[in-house]
Amino acid sequence: MNKVYVFFADGFEEIEGLTVVDMLRRVNVETVMVSVNDTKTVTGAHGIMIQADGVFADYSYEDGTMAVLPGGMPGTNHLMAHEGVKQVLLSYHAAKKYLAAICAAPSVLGMNGLLEGRHATCYPGFEEKLLCAKALPDAVVMDGNIITSRGMGTAIAFGAALVSVLVSEEKSEELLAAIQY
Repeated sequence: MNKVYVFFADGFEEIEGLTVVDMLRRVNVETVMVSVNDTKTVTGAHGIMIQADGVFADYSYEDGTMAVLPGGMPGTNHLMAHEGVKQVLLSYHAAKKYLAAICAAPSVLGMNGLLEGRHATCYPGFEEKLLCAKALPDAVVMDGNIITSRGMGTAIAFGAALVSVLVSEEKSEELLAAIQY
C-alpha cells in the first residue's frame, strides 16, 4: 500500500498542497498532511488556515512511498530550512522513493543536490535553484523517481501525475474525467 507524506509550512500555496491531498485521497492513497510547525495548524500564503494530520515529530517516514513539497512563499523557504524535511528527502532519494515538488519547491530538491543530471520544472524564475538539472518549461516533468511541476495552474496535472505513478495511468485518467466539468 502506498503512503504519501505532504509537508506543509506557513506560507505554502494552498491550491498546490490541498489539490494533491484531495486527488490522492479520492483514489484511496493514504496521504498524511504533515505540519513542519510546532502545531498542527498551518497558515497558507493567502491566509487560509489548515489543520494537518500531525506535526513532523509524529512520524518516522520509513513507511512512506512518496514525499511531496507544495510551493508558495515563504513556505518553500521554511521547507528548505527544516533539517528534518531535508533528511527525509535525502533518505527517500537514496532509497529511490518518489519525490514530488511544485512551483518554487523544486528548488528545495535542487539546493539539496537531488536533481543532478535530471530534467525538472519549476515556477519561472527559480530555474537557477534547480542546480545541475535541465530545466524544462513543461507543466509536469517526471524523471525517474522525481516529479516536478510549475505552479498553481498545473496543480491538477501534478496531482494526476502522482496518481499515475502511485496507482495507475488508467486511474489517473478516470480521476481527471470525473473532475472535469
